[in-house]
Amino acid sequence: GIDSAVVACLAAEALGPANVTALAMPSRFSSAGSLDDARTLAAALEIRLETVSNEPRFSAYLDALRPLFRGTGGLLGAGRLTAPRTPADPRGKAARVLPTGEPLELAEENLQSRIRGALVMAWSNRFGPLALATGNKSEMAVGYATLYGDMCGALAPIGDLLKRRVYDLARHLDAARPRIPPATMSKPPSAELRPDQKDEDSLPPYAVLDAVLDMHVERGMDVPGIVASGIDETTAMHVVSLVRQAEHKRRQAPPVLKVTRRAFGLGRRMPIAHRWRSS
Repeated sequence: GIDSAVVACLAAEALGPANVTALAMPSRFSSAGSLDDARTLAAALEIRLETVSNEPRFSAYLDALRPLFRGTGGLLGAGRLTAPRTPADPRGKAARVLPTGEPLELAEENLQSRIRGALVMAWSNRFGPLALATGNKSEMAVGYATLYGDMCGALAPIGDLLKRRVYDLARHLDAARPRIPPATMSKPPSAELRPDQKDEDSLPPYAVLDAVLDMHVERGMDVPGIVASGIDETTAMHVVSLVRQAEHKRRQAPPVLKVTRRAFGLGRRMPIAHRWRSS
């Protein structure tokens, strides 16, 4: 994806290609195009790329957890329901239904990310390099990230860049010497944790989301002020609510490189132990 590609470019420029290793960890929902793009990017950057299939570990976790989740739906609870149910996804629209009729629920999605996080940290433990988290500020703001999964790492280089700024940086990095595959730049953002998943299935379009986050997080505007700028009130209230709910995740996130007027971390500390409403 675009976030991983930009982080890889930054790491290669800052540390030298010989000091950067990328891990590709595809599972059953990963597209062939994503793996091809990873190979193309690694070759262009002249960094090391290792591919470790996530599928055997994902299947083993499903087998281990299925007895505990039996009767609850999804891959983990399959086999005890009279009819498949499609649960509401807390991050947005209803979860996708698999061809078998089973809904893929949030637990199965996040499990894949957490397995990848464990593999990344195992590599770090064995060989010594620090892991770089690839999450952007838009994701961190609304909690569209997995604790102990894609949030693992010692540093989040683009954690203070909203999604649209990540694309801006990608274009800047490619201006002198194209390295990021065109498909990475053009394809709809997706975590690829369920069939045909797109970020915008669960979030407002990034143009809208980033506009709200810029006003609320970076400029401290409240919902009425955001609405006065032309944003739909329902959307503004939803995004601001997601930001408030995700504070506990950000408290456990890697430190970010501050490049805006207000970065998460020391630049924006909010309480998490009681109900509280910011302006």
